[in-house]
Amino acid sequence: MKLQTAIDRVSLEDAVAMAKALNGKMDILEMGTSLIKDYGNLAIEQIRQVLTETELLVDLKTIDEGAYEFRQGYLHGGDILTVMGAASYDTLKACYEVSQEKGKTMMIDLLEVDENKIEQILDFDEAIFCLHHSIDRKDTLDATGSVAAFHQRFPQVKRIAIAGGIDLQQAKELAAQGLTEIVIVGSKITKSSEPAKTVEMFMEAIHQ
Repeated sequence: MKLQTAIDRVSLEDAVAMAKALNGKMDILEMGTSLIKDYGNLAIEQIRQVLTETELLVDLKTIDEGAYEFRQGYLHGGDILTVMGAASYDTLKACYEVSQEKGKTMMIDLLEVDENKIEQILDFDEAIFCLHHSIDRKDTLDATGSVAAFHQRFPQVKRIAIAGGIDLQQAKELAAQGLTEIVIVGSKITKSSEPAKTVEMFMEAIHQ
């Protein structure tokens, strides 16, 4: 299982500094949606410059103009880009075609997407399907339970990621379960007193 560390709701200067400090320490660094909204696509290049040993996911949350947004995201340095599962099939198809053309990766954010819609978008074989528990929701995420239920319902999905308040214990349980490709951790790492040390703890936990 891979660890993806999400940087969100900080200044671009702080994001670049954190990316530099965490470079090479985990598998994927996520440039959160807030950074794109605050600073634009050109900011991707600044993160990319210091991120030399780690994949960069840019959380675009594309919902329309799929081909254009994905071409821009890859042009400026993203390795993995996100599109909302709630987008039209044609938008998802456009994003997928660009990612395949560029030899890159598409992640489908399944935030509040029901099973009927998921049924319609299962033919993107190389895409990562991300189970996403909203930060605004008041309930807590049962990470392993959610992954198990998704895998049972959609066994044809080869690549699963999960996000939403994942802590160290949940990460360990997901690794032991063996169904998840990427576990996404945000504030549990970035808001800790020593992010680099916390990343090491998560990496050790999921690679035992």
